[in-house]
Amino acid sequence: MGTDQMEPQKPEEVMGRRVSCNGDRATVRYLGPVPPTAGLWLGVEWDDPERGKHDGSHEGVKYFTCRHPKGGSFIRPAKASFGVDYVTAVRQVYRTDAEEVLSEEVSIFSKKLEWWAVEERSFETLPSVLLNLSEVNGPGAEGEIRKTTPNVQWLDLSGTLVSSWEDVAAITEQLDKLEGLQLSNNRLSLAPEPWRHRHAFTSLKVLVLNCCQLTWTQVLESAPMWPQVEDLRLEGNNISELQRPEDVLQSLRCLDLSSNPLVQDSVLSLSTLSSLEQLNLSRTGLSEIRFHDAAPGSQTVMFPALKNLNLDHNNITEWSVVDELAKLPSLVQFSCRGNRLVSSDGNPKTANQMLVAKLGQLVVLNNCEIQPEERRGAELDYIKMFGEEWLKAGGRSQASDEFTCQHPRYQKLIDKYGAPEEGELRKQEPFALKNQLLKVSFVFPDDSSRKLIEKKLPATMEIQKVKGLLYRLLKVPATDLRLSYTSHKMEGMEFTIDSDLKTLQFYSIEDGDQVLVRWS
Repeated sequence: MGTDQMEPQKPEEVMGRRVSCNGDRATVRYLGPVPPTAGLWLGVEWDDPERGKHDGSHEGVKYFTCRHPKGGSFIRPAKASFGVDYVTAVRQVYRTDAEEVLSEEVSIFSKKLEWWAVEERSFETLPSVLLNLSEVNGPGAEGEIRKTTPNVQWLDLSGTLVSSWEDVAAITEQLDKLEGLQLSNNRLSLAPEPWRHRHAFTSLKVLVLNCCQLTWTQVLESAPMWPQVEDLRLEGNNISELQRPEDVLQSLRCLDLSSNPLVQDSVLSLSTLSSLEQLNLSRTGLSEIRFHDAAPGSQTVMFPALKNLNLDHNNITEWSVVDELAKLPSLVQFSCRGNRLVSSDGNPKTANQMLVAKLGQLVVLNNCEIQPEERRGAELDYIKMFGEEWLKAGGRSQASDEFTCQHPRYQKLIDKYGAPEEGELRKQEPFALKNQLLKVSFVFPDDSSRKLIEKKLPATMEIQKVKGLLYRLLKVPATDLRLSYTSHKMEGMEFTIDSDLKTLQFYSIEDGDQVLVRWS
């Protein structure tokens, strides 16, 4: 990739610009001298603070500020690349790919092709342009993008050197057919008057802004630019307290807020998005949600269109949260893996049955479709499971308010299947967890020569005892062992096992999962 090496410029011309240095991305915060050394320096704030050395100070003088106390450095301007324009980046990225193909064709047919004509003609038909991790910094000459890639519908500018929403708009306003835009891992300064750039995003339906250090306030301030966006992805930003979207994002159907430290009381602010069908709140620290407008067993007016909700890997421990979710009028797909919803018998299958029974409209749970016979079995078991409580609460005449609050669907299940017979109201046999053996495979990612080890372990086995077993097998001290696991149900994801006093069951480790073993 060619670079646009910087000639010394005025500070106001480079401040806030994005630069690349040895593959790492940074934002320019200062241009000027740093005594006692001679010459100009760039003060930069690195995207990865581990790359930095200080907070913008040198020998007691503060030259610029950083979010991270060691996120800054001084570098010489000659070492910084300020990138290239869009069309140059397209020619560099796609010429490299196409030349490899053409070189083969030339050798096969022994004819000389005019590369430039082939290149330009192929650009015009490109439906997508992928410039992720390239050094594109802006639009370039006026009108060149519209002439070069007029038919682009999907554009990926993730991890580039574009520094502002104004630069993004200057690119996209020349792509009349653009429907999807990927801008993850950028640091974009806000446009002073965002609504002025609406024309640059009029066809945009999908916008991906993962890991851009955005706050929710910044998202709402920028939202007037995206009048037709239906799918907005904001994973891994700095979003905490959510405010009500006023006159923006009203066309939104899918919203991904996963891996943001959300203030849970503010989640209801999103309920005004009346078209929202899919919401991802996984890994946001949520433990509670309440719809105070609706009594137990009735429907809330909030989130009227919400069909698909993901609450994976949060801190949900109370079944009352599930009863609240049952108030959502359109919810048919729900995922809550990696929480601590436990049934009285400790069996994860029983917990899943309770989820199915409590959420009567649910069609898909944890990415698995609920079969009719599965639903019937879950609901019948639920009736039996809490039958004694129901009777004690006056169920045959009228169950107490306390019981109804804890089991809002119970009466509907009685109406559906009939009251259980006395003989069926036996106490649930405690599930013998000590007899539940999980087949676990131990793998050693840092030692390719070591073969996989399979063991059958009790679900109640504590992690410290697992480490004791590994010590006997490996002769590595338990204190040096670091464990994580992967689930066959969630390929590509790895979960840390961070407490020696918890059990395999606590971490939702199931039959057939792999435990990854590393040591220092």
